[in-house]
Amino acid sequence: MVARTESLPVKRQCELLDLPRSTFYHVPGPVSDAELELMKLIDQCHLKHPYYGSRRVRDWLEDRGHRVNRKRVQRLMRTMGLVAVYPKRNLSLANQAHKVYPYLLRGLTIDRPNQVWATDITFGAPSLGRRLEDVA
Repeated sequence: MVARTESLPVKRQCELLDLPRSTFYHVPGPVSDAELELMKLIDQCHLKHPYYGSRRVRDWLEDRGHRVNRKRVQRLMRTMGLVAVYPKRNLSLANQAHKVYPYLLRGLTIDRPNQVWATDITFGAPSLGRRLEDVA
């Protein structure tokens, strides 16, 4: 990516990559032993309960005598790449191969008796066809 040995200055390389120079010069500090121990406990919790989010992981840690802030648990889980497993949105999408039946009454003006009939199948009991004017 960005290299000091290039003929192009570091400033110009960072501009071309749309990267702040502070990101190039930043050297991350070492992780403390306490953080590593906490990460190990979070990993154990996540292996037993992969559906736990940061709040429940924090409660799990408190049950074991570790007082820790939820935001710290969130940061460590994000650093470790852990996310809670739960059903996501749109899991029951319609089958694309399923035929879509047209609505045949669209644009139709219903102005006389017995022009349109409807059937109620909601409760599974045998139902008789009813005229719309009887339903209303």
